Amino acid sequence: MPFDLELLHTFVVIAECGSFSAAAPRLSRSQSAVSEQIRKLEEACGLPLFSRGKTGAVLTSSGERLLAPARQLLMLSERAFQEMRGQQLAGDLRLAISDYFKPITFAAVLKRLREQYPFLRLHVSVTQSASILSAASGNTFDIGLYMQIRDAANRNTQRSFDEGTIRLRKEVLLWVAHDSFKLENDRPLPLLVLAQTCTLQRLILSTLEKSRVRYEVAHSASGVGGLHLALMGGLGVTCLNESAIPPGVSKFDVKGRLPKMPTVEFCLLPPRRGERALVGEVRQLLARELT
Repeated sequence: MPFDLELLHTFVVIAECGSFSAAAPRLSRSQSAVSEQIRKLEEACGLPLFSRGKTGAVLTSSGERLLAPARQLLMLSERAFQEMRGQQLAGDLRLAISDYFKPITFAAVLKRLREQYPFLRLHVSVTQSASILSAASGNTFDIGLYMQIRDAANRNTQRSFDEGTIRLRKEVLLWVAHDSFKLENDRPLPLLVLAQTCTLQRLILSTLEKSRVRYEVAHSASGVGGLHLALMGGLGVTCLNESAIPPGVSKFDVKGRLPKMPTVEFCLLPPRRGERALVGEVRQLLARELT
């Protein structure tokens, strides 16, 4: 039996919002109607798609498997509908993204968007999440993709936008070094860092100090790309989220002395009041492409 696209849309929105109650307003439905749609979808799949609890709705392993193809089916349906009506996503759009977000594969995502929507002109700036959050209410960009750090209790430690925020993915932070790197005995940890204005870098330094791990700054880079170069050169150790770890670099520890780091979450800023319809369409398109 083919998938019902309306049920798939409800499923994707709940996955993005993190709860049935948060998804209901976006879907213009009551919470009970949303629950009924998911019940029908789970019945059609023969598998549970969400684990429901006090903190919201979390995708099961079956739900995780369905999410990407569900977004793809919805995107193909939308494209076919627009083409039949002679409509194209067209115009200029400014996107600000954290350079920690999938830096190795993000260029491929932009290439796919360009191929699929040749009349859409994306202007991309790569910057710090703190800058994106501070400019959220301004007009320097149309869509912002930022990273926020979660504490041990899985709470956001930075400014958060709950209403309408699209949560893309969570990733663990890992201490990493190039496979050829060797730490000399009794030498302080040679640390590769970004500027102190980076929230993650401040967390890294404070965590090392609290854990009484001796370190020295071996290299200071201006962005994640610079960290990659220093890592590949075997200059030292740094802390990165999973999708930002380049080839040839792997998890590193010093006899179990490096402290465990929290998780991070990548999110798209919520819609602004009065924004162009194009912006909302591209935000949903990016949510499907970037998961």
